[in-house]
Amino acid sequence: MPFIKTSDGTEIFYKDWGPHDAQAIVFHHGWPLSADDWDTQMMFFLEKGYRVIAHDRRGHGRSTQTWTGNEMDTYAADVAALTDVLDLKGAVHVGHSTGGGEVAHYVARAKPGRVSKAVLIGAVPPIMVKSDKNPSGLPIEVFDGFRAALVANRAQFFIDVPAGPFYGFNRSGAKVSQGIIDNWWRQGMMGGAKAHYDCIKAFSETDFTEDLKAITVPTYVMHGDDDQIVPYADSAPLSAKLLKNGTLKTYPGLPHGMCTTHPEIINADLLAFIRGQA
Repeated sequence: MPFIKTSDGTEIFYKDWGPHDAQAIVFHHGWPLSADDWDTQMMFFLEKGYRVIAHDRRGHGRSTQTWTGNEMDTYAADVAALTDVLDLKGAVHVGHSTGGGEVAHYVARAKPGRVSKAVLIGAVPPIMVKSDKNPSGLPIEVFDGFRAALVANRAQFFIDVPAGPFYGFNRSGAKVSQGIIDNWWRQGMMGGAKAHYDCIKAFSETDFTEDLKAITVPTYVMHGDDDQIVPYADSAPLSAKLLKNGTLKTYPGLPHGMCTTHPEIINADLLAFIRGQA
């Protein structure tokens, strides 16, 4: 399996499929998942002739279960190391949820020529936690609850999240897929508990405002308005306003995990944006 080794010795697992002279699309997964969460998108874009790449964030999936460095500065540095090793030029970076924060933090700091476009899907920016500066955010007690549930019984917590709000399976009339729930659990339990615990702070308390302001490449902000994990009103519209070249696409009734529940919609819109047709 392919890995890169970062400056602190962490091994980052990645997938790299497709011709190396094709347009590269780099996918950044959400918490507490892995590169496997992008399989549907990677297969779709591979068939369209693209080079598709996805990595397991440190502490997640097959990467080293680090007990340090589980914060956005290091996550972005790990991405930079990966893009250096692969020598990516003009890549499109697509991030979901926590991965959207990672994309914003990386793209704002990327070397010239590395990035051509960015996509934030159900993403955590500008900032999730409630504060005087962000009065409509989620109370810190919500994230304290995540941490307590993870420590008390991570295995059960990682069933409850996908079975309930992540995919909207708790909504009346939802078409529940046990396979999707089990795959979320499988990916989550591959990672390290300490890294997952620390990442809650990273995705909820990092302020991405200055990152968003610094990004100049075309950026597509995609968000379901029934997102129960990253509430729509305090995320996507605010991010789009902060971006110099941002486009907001709202999906009525779609959940946080819409890339999995509605890939036929999301993949088509991603393709149109990458082709310059959106």
